Amino acid sequence: MTRRDTVARRGVLYVVACGSPVSRHVGQGVRLAQCDGWEVCVITTPAGRKFCDPAALRRQTGHPVRSSYKEPGDPDVLPAPTALLVGPATFNTINKWAAGIADTLALGLVQESQGKGLPIVAMPFTNTAMAAHPAFRASLARLRDWQVTVLFDDDISPAHAPGTGEAVLHRFRWDVGVAALRSRTCRAYPVV
Repeated sequence: MTRRDTVARRGVLYVVACGSPVSRHVGQGVRLAQCDGWEVCVITTPAGRKFCDPAALRRQTGHPVRSSYKEPGDPDVLPAPTALLVGPATFNTINKWAAGIADTLALGLVQESQGKGLPIVAMPFTNTAMAAHPAFRASLARLRDWQVTVLFDDDISPAHAPGTGEAVLHRFRWDVGVAALRSRTCRAYPVV
């Protein structure tokens, strides 16, 4: 069986990367998802794009990195998603998502995918001060109520002290996110 056969069996995964230093390493998450049989497309928030290497990600995935809406009448250059992995998800993205805001391509795709009932795994990365904010905690609870798999704190990377995020980037667990996605989609897409 070729890699392409495996990809066709798993589906198309959109990895949505937000404005966090962890987004510098989104290629690690892409590689793990590809090894798990996904065809991967990377979407970034406008702030997330500043941390990524779009050219390297395009070579890795075979798809352009999208961070803004296409022009009216332009063809869609990405295949439709069958699942989403939102990581690293920032404080801002989590709160906007839970409020139903779709003011960026990334949030619009997340909102639409949720409305379609696609499997979504969210992997927030923030510091302890932001994580303690009542709006953030309420947003996480709301997303969980909506059947979004939210991996936070000890699931992927414990919240860190303010100003220390750069020192803990290596602790972000892309593998846990891909595994959680597998468990959400294994009924629809057989594991190969």
